[in-house]
Amino acid sequence: MTAKCIMVLGTTSGAGKSWLTTALCRYYQRQGLKVAPFKAQNMSNNARVVASANGQGEIGSAQYFQSLAARAVPDVRMNPLLLKPEHDTHSQVVLMGQVHEALSRMAWRGRSASVWPVIAQALDDLRAENDVVVIEGAGSPAEINLSASDIVNMRVALHGDAACLLVTDIDRGGAFAHLYGTWALLPENERALIRGFVLNKFRGDASLLAPAPQMLQDLTGIPTVSTLPMWWQHGLPEEDGVFDDRSIASGAVDLTVAVIAYPRISNLDEYQPLKKVPGVRLQWVRSPSELVALKQTDWIILPGSKNTSGDLAWLRTQGLDAAVAHHAGQGGAVLGVCGGLQMLGEALIDPHGVDGNAPGLGLLPLVTVFEADKTVRHTRSRFAQNMKGIWSALAGVEVTGYEIHHGQTQPHAAMQAAGNVARSVMPVGLAWQNPAGNVLGLYLHGLFEDAAALQALFGTRFNKPVPTLDTVFDGLADFIEQHFEPGVLQGLLKP
Repeated sequence: MTAKCIMVLGTTSGAGKSWLTTALCRYYQRQGLKVAPFKAQNMSNNARVVASANGQGEIGSAQYFQSLAARAVPDVRMNPLLLKPEHDTHSQVVLMGQVHEALSRMAWRGRSASVWPVIAQALDDLRAENDVVVIEGAGSPAEINLSASDIVNMRVALHGDAACLLVTDIDRGGAFAHLYGTWALLPENERALIRGFVLNKFRGDASLLAPAPQMLQDLTGIPTVSTLPMWWQHGLPEEDGVFDDRSIASGAVDLTVAVIAYPRISNLDEYQPLKKVPGVRLQWVRSPSELVALKQTDWIILPGSKNTSGDLAWLRTQGLDAAVAHHAGQGGAVLGVCGGLQMLGEALIDPHGVDGNAPGLGLLPLVTVFEADKTVRHTRSRFAQNMKGIWSALAGVEVTGYEIHHGQTQPHAAMQAAGNVARSVMPVGLAWQNPAGNVLGLYLHGLFEDAAALQALFGTRFNKPVPTLDTVFDGLADFIEQHFEPGVLQGLLKP
């Protein structure tokens, strides 16, 4: 078996590559084909734990969802290289699911020679096991300053002899110039792989685009094979996890959840299910004034972070530390997840230079010590029966999620001896509450993706089934089937 490769390229970041790749995975799977996704290199702090040769490893969340859309078992080969930004000029390098310290220290332009054989082998292995491999590019294939060290766009396309779609965001303006300019900057052998242009996020009457698609085809020889209407509520998490009010369902709001969006936020896709809960408004917040503008904030969430000490310093610079403390002091619900849990404690201690030392927010009497080795694992655990206060609905609930963290957290010994005790509400150092019960910190990602947790927290709000990811994937496949020119998607499978 040697799979046909179909690749989604974009004129820019944010053009629509990830969701279109996901839609194609489900479309071809529904044709009875065995499908796998692939992205050679992803730069994202949104990651999931999947199977690897060493047990468990990390891949980008986008490829995780694409594998589910393909009804395939998620595998590190689907995203062999993951870059997790820690600072503006430094990323942690994850190769085949595992942190690779030597590559993390290497200048990024020098990595390509080292990692390309691994990337090529991962793609070859997936091709040998599947009928179709749907590949996602990164950024733009016409970034000519990067072409000599390319390992994610046209080098991959040439290696897999991929039939390529080039997608652009027409809502930004300049779509035809973006398409033509990208095509024009590619060498002839790479242009030959492009089989169609896709206009994404179009508002209005598509007939008004004429004669531009034909003019573009006259210049390039490549047809515009689809004009996809603007679609805000498809239900798939955005790759960077952030969304705005246009994606929030209409209706009366009786619970407002504010998620603090610090610079190195991570794993924000796990909050996507909250958008589907009736009566819940989910809002990203970057300043105290944005909290005030919400009029009423019921929950504040401190999400994961790829640089906890740095994001904690940012929190203080913005004045959000005082705002969170005030909210907690008034009895408001505060939830810290992973890095957010670490921030809620008294101190961050970093003997290995992993993240940085810092005083915490002091809302939980805990201390976090950063270890050199990273914890990466699936976890199934149960909340204690004696959960208190706002979070008592979770008492006794068994949940499934995943852990990705360097920090190891324990009660502050001196404060514990003085009677200031953080209540452990999960086994093996996974979660703690303050005595009042309104502040909860846990290492487990995926709480709001767990059906049992959602039912416990919001069960009375559901008067109809919440859409599952599977229904989302089918909706994406239906959408592209409706809006691509007839025969195009099947034609991409032909030599």
